[in-house]
Amino acid sequence: MRKPRDIDAELKALADKAKGLKARKITQLGELVAATGADGLDVDTLAGALLAAQDCVDEEQKEAWRRKGAAFFQRKRRREEAGRQSENHAGGAP
Repeated sequence: MRKPRDIDAELKALADKAKGLKARKITQLGELVAATGADGLDVDTLAGALLAAQDCVDEEQKEAWRRKGAAFFQRKRRREEAGRQSENHAGGAP
């Protein structure tokens, strides 16, 4: 005979996992604000800009923002890769 599942324990584990994921998402959003330099804006300006982006119905504008964001992350990745490559070659002979 199979052992019965402990549904309460499974639900608690799922709730804990969801809580951890939500905390990670909030942390990542804060890191994104800092990485883009938007942490220099006052809170009201940043909130207003985010609300305007959320309320925007112009698909062309949203696509322009998406492209700009994608380019930002590509530049960041390239810089990180270049930094790793220079670290790898730093110990070599000139």
